[in-house]
Amino acid sequence: MYGLGTLINTAAIVLGGILGLLFGKLIKQRHQDSLTMACGISVLFIGTAGALEGIMSLGADGKLTSGRSMLIVGCLALGALVGELINIEGWFERFGAWLKKKSGSSNDNKFIDGFVTASFTVCIGAMAIVGAINDGIYGDISILVTKSILDFIIIMVMAGSMGKGCIFSAIPVAILQGGVTALSWVIRPLMTEAALGNLSLIGSILIFCVGLNLVWGKKVKVANLLPAIIFAVAAAFLPISL
Repeated sequence: MYGLGTLINTAAIVLGGILGLLFGKLIKQRHQDSLTMACGISVLFIGTAGALEGIMSLGADGKLTSGRSMLIVGCLALGALVGELINIEGWFERFGAWLKKKSGSSNDNKFIDGFVTASFTVCIGAMAIVGAINDGIYGDISILVTKSILDFIIIMVMAGSMGKGCIFSAIPVAILQGGVTALSWVIRPLMTEAALGNLSLIGSILIFCVGLNLVWGKKVKVANLLPAIIFAVAAAFLPISL
């Protein structure tokens, strides 16, 4: 059944969110704040690990070297410019506000932040794209099942500290991965090894920014950086190496 991987992933997020919400009600506010901090630090390290994997390589002399700085600067700068022009962050916040109202969570001050932060954490990354393509073309859901387990844990922890809004991150995951699965035959030729490498690198940097916002408060408009992922994939087809 095509699309099964996305259904499992969506269900895992909802279940993890519900369990986290129930768990969160049993602990005090200061414990929830500590949980948010711990979650933020974890996301920082997840993003850092992915980014380092993308920029570090082993040279012929056995020493580690770094590179791809032009790719990072170019993609993030162009992505930020486009994202600010169309104000993607505003779209997410307005959608979050609509969900907050429709779900009867008007008194939940953390709802929008929880929805936006959780959505970026589980949507950004190569696993979502590659897993959805494999699901659509081969019916192989193994990558999305692995992602589902990770998302279940992440959302459970986030919901325990940030509330009900985290559960609704299942919606953008269903839309994104379902859309990629439906268009998998069109998208697959674009997802070369180089394109996936670029996507993973820039996606990991954006995940790092999500963790930064969790630890130090909202410092980066992560949604307005999302176009950087498109530029990262496009950069793989340039005649020069960045």
